[in-house]
Order: sequence, then C-alpha cells, then structure tokens
Amino acid sequence: MLIAPGAYDAIGARLIEQAGFAAAYMTGAGTSAARGFPDFGLLTLSEMVENAAVMARAIAIPLIADADTGYGNELNVTRTVREYESRGVAGIHIEDQVAPKRCGHLDGKEVVSREAFVSLVRAAAQARRTADFVIIARTDARAVLGLDEAIWRAKAALAAGADMAFVEAAQTLEEVAAVPARVQGPCLLNVVPGGRTPIFDLHEAEAMGYKLAILPGLMLKAAIEAGDRALAELKATHSAPPVSAGVAQTFRRFGADEWDALRQRFNAGAPALAIAPATPGSSDAARPA
Repeated sequence: MLIAPGAYDAIGARLIEQAGFAAAYMTGAGTSAARGFPDFGLLTLSEMVENAAVMARAIAIPLIADADTGYGNELNVTRTVREYESRGVAGIHIEDQVAPKRCGHLDGKEVVSREAFVSLVRAAAQARRTADFVIIARTDARAVLGLDEAIWRAKAALAAGADMAFVEAAQTLEEVAAVPARVQGPCLLNVVPGGRTPIFDLHEAEAMGYKLAILPGLMLKAAIEAGDRALAELKATHSAPPVSAGVAQTFRRFGADEWDALRQRFNAGAPALAIAPATPGSSDAARPA
C-alpha cells in the first residue's frame, strides 16, 4: 500500500519527499485554509491547479491532488483533468458532492445522482492525454445514502474508467474493511484524525486490501500546532524561539546547492559583456559594458 502524506504547499511537499515517502498528496482543505477559507468548496479550479503546479514542480515524487467535484459538468471535468495533467500532477480525485462541496467529514453534505456521477467519471477518464494519469473516483454517499449506495457508486466508477475508488468517511472498522472486500478493485483510504473514520495502524489497512492511504491534514495540523507553540513562546518571553537549523542549512533543503552550482557555471551576476558593433576593417569584439 502506498502512503501519501498530505501537504498544502511546496514546503510540505519537499518535507514529505525528503522524509522518504514515495508520493505526496495535495489537500484541498489545506489549500483552502492556506488562502484563508474553510473547506466549503470556495476555491476555483484555477486556484487549485495553481497550487498543485507549484507543489508538483518542487518534488520528483508523484503528486496526487484533490480536484473537488471537477468544477462543473462533463465539459468542465474534461478541462479539469487536462489542467492538472499539464502541470505535472500524477493523479486527481473527483467526487460526487453537490457544489459547493464541503469537507467529507462534516455534516450537511449532498450528492448528485448515480447517473451524473458515473458520467463525470467517464468524462474524466476519457479526457486524460496519457493512461499514466490516475483518475480516482470519490463518493461521499456513505453519509447521505448509506454504505450500500457508496459501494455501488465505487464499483460503477471503476467500470466507467476510474483507476481507483475512494469511499469517503466509512464510520466503523467493519465498514473500513468492507470497502475493498466489496468493491473488489483498487481502493483509497482517507485518514483524518478527528473525522468520521476510525484511526488505526496503516498496516491493518494494507492487510484489508487498500492500495493507497492519504493523510490530508498531516502537515497542516503539524504547522498549526508548531506555529501556536512558537507564537505562544514569543508572546510569553519576548525572545525568538531557538532554531535547530541555520539559514543556509534551511535553504539547502530547497535546492540552494543546485542554484549555487548554476551561478558558478554561468558566472551569474558578473559584469555583462557588450558586443561592439562590427565596422569595416575591424573584427567583432567583446568589451566590458
């Protein structure tokens, strides 16, 4: 089972890669929070794709991204797939919530009809330029219509061309185990501490048959808690909290050595050379500007 910790920016994506994980996940909730909004479907396709592009170019490992509801009908979903794919993202998940959607672990969700969901998945699968781009079909029907309906939608989505099924917010360990057993195809598990789904050792999820586990809020929660501690310490002591790494060491984690090597190779920043115009009887020459 592949484990893809979640991040909301290039810093988190780099940390995930440097920690040795084989894939990273772009959280929609974290992307919304980083722009000052709750996860209520308030961001546009352009905002989500822009963030995914920044994260994807910052790492060499695959990035899986949240694509919410696909941002409209089959035409919009077609564009959504092509926009993410053209930015170097490895795969996306599209869900069956009524727009504007909300976090899958909140109350008050609504879902579209079976037919509408399957049609969106089919359009997404056919829109990709290469079969390497992964389409994950997410259904939020468990909370609205029950587990049986969610399983039906997951299986129908795989039949329509999705590569993986994502049944959101199973509510017991028995339900978690039932999803891959009943779907009988590649399944994703969403690990959200404090959410609807019980949290347990991911070795158990792998044994159940899950092929991918995402942890969307991992870096967001860590950043908020660390930030709260640092700010509380500063407020209480009026002293900057100590750091474990210097400025140069921090920048190295984001490619400083590579950019310094380029600087030296091209002597970047040195006085430019101006090319003297050729005149009759003289040779072309370069002189300092």
